[in-house]
Amino acid sequence: MRRKRSAAARVVQGTVVRRVDRYWRALLSTVAAVGLVLGALISLPGAAQAAGSLPCDIYGSAGTPCVAAHSTVRALISSYNGPLYQVTRASDGATANIGLLSQGGYADAGQQDAFCGNSTCAITKIYDQTSRHNDLTPGPAGTSGMGADRGADASELSVTAGGHKVYGIWISPGVGYRSSGAASGVAVNGQAEGAYMVASGTHVGSACCFDYGNAESTPADTGNGHMDAVSIATTCYFAPCTGSGPWVEADMENGMFQGDNGSNTANTGNNSTYVTAMLKNNGQTTYALKGGNSQTGGLRTQWAGALPTRGGYRPMHQEGGIILGTGGDNSNWNMGTFFEGVMVTGYPTDAAENAVQANIVSVGYSGETDVPNGPQGTITGPGGQCVDVAADDTGVNRAAVQLWNCQSYAEDQYWTHHANGSLSTIGRCLDIIGNGTANGTQVELWDCNGVGGQVWNQRADGSLFNPQSGRCLDSPNGATANGTRLRIWDCNGSAAQRFTLH
Repeated sequence: MRRKRSAAARVVQGTVVRRVDRYWRALLSTVAAVGLVLGALISLPGAAQAAGSLPCDIYGSAGTPCVAAHSTVRALISSYNGPLYQVTRASDGATANIGLLSQGGYADAGQQDAFCGNSTCAITKIYDQTSRHNDLTPGPAGTSGMGADRGADASELSVTAGGHKVYGIWISPGVGYRSSGAASGVAVNGQAEGAYMVASGTHVGSACCFDYGNAESTPADTGNGHMDAVSIATTCYFAPCTGSGPWVEADMENGMFQGDNGSNTANTGNNSTYVTAMLKNNGQTTYALKGGNSQTGGLRTQWAGALPTRGGYRPMHQEGGIILGTGGDNSNWNMGTFFEGVMVTGYPTDAAENAVQANIVSVGYSGETDVPNGPQGTITGPGGQCVDVAADDTGVNRAAVQLWNCQSYAEDQYWTHHANGSLSTIGRCLDIIGNGTANGTQVELWDCNGVGGQVWNQRADGSLFNPQSGRCLDSPNGATANGTRLRIWDCNGSAAQRFTLH
């Protein structure tokens, strides 16, 4: 069952640049922690970050180098000037790499806008910015019973970072990414590691699993302690929990842990528009969770203490795979929005983590994160209901197209009307079953292929007219109940055939 959520955006502008006199410059050469914090504070939104000031620079200077760095928003290493992600165009299968406006800077969203044009694009690769090439691609089917993952709609959510338009990764059920096997340099068999991600605190759910971090090398649950991923979700796996979340949690396989053996009532959650979620684990006895508002302020420690005493977690048994948006066995039922994240080897210092949070705040993230705001819009029909795809954003071929209560975060209620007359959502088109023309033929979702049964022309009376059949999109007998299956019928100008594209 879907639940509507709201968001409030707050713009944080800039950071304070302080003069450093000779005394402090001399001290900085020997006191690394102070250098880390000041390095993060001298970055300004709207420009490439200063050398040594980005998250992987900070972690590396503290002796915990990045082994993976992923973002569709910005460089996470000051020397990086390569691609951030790859998009694939639905109309012809062509691909394009989306890079940076400048070295160490922000994504060139204009590249994506120009390439995707009147088609839709999916994010089909997220490049690792480290030299290890731990790239992420849509994951294979796993033992959870779910099929292979699809890539996220590339234009689903745009926000502002560093004063520039950028795109986040909108995760819906069925969307997810994974490394191929064990990733290079990622912790295994009880080695220490850390990770963070910047994600939405308003586009969240309670299903399994919106994770980023270490997972099995194959998409299967291989036992307790074989995962070590950070999550933000409304999942209260070990009761009691405080409030309704979302909470920053650790997915260590077979449990979403907030502290010690699971429950931790001191974790009060974080529902800010942007959330910094951090996890570190020494692999043997101890782990910590931290959360913060990515737009302002510092980090709050949610847990710093013992690993679970349940069997399998002391020591950990990580396998070194990397996941984004799913669980280790490819459980991909949850939702979330991802902007950036890294994984490091070793147990990060508090000073390094504080400096990373200061750098994140300096980015000036702004914009809502729970409402799709790309070129698509909703289609409302009889009773003010939305045109919706059955099965909650999974969008497979033959999925029923129906009426349902409008919900701001429901990806499959946002449609793009293309120049060729087609209407698409989650990478597929509104289609008449069997390319049929007879009265009463139902509509469904199907791969966009340019056939006549996928052409819909909006007419002055509000109807959506299909020229091939000579009939209109229709709600049987004007029904408005959730789950009403849509069809084609002789055009008659009734309320049952009035649809508004927003």
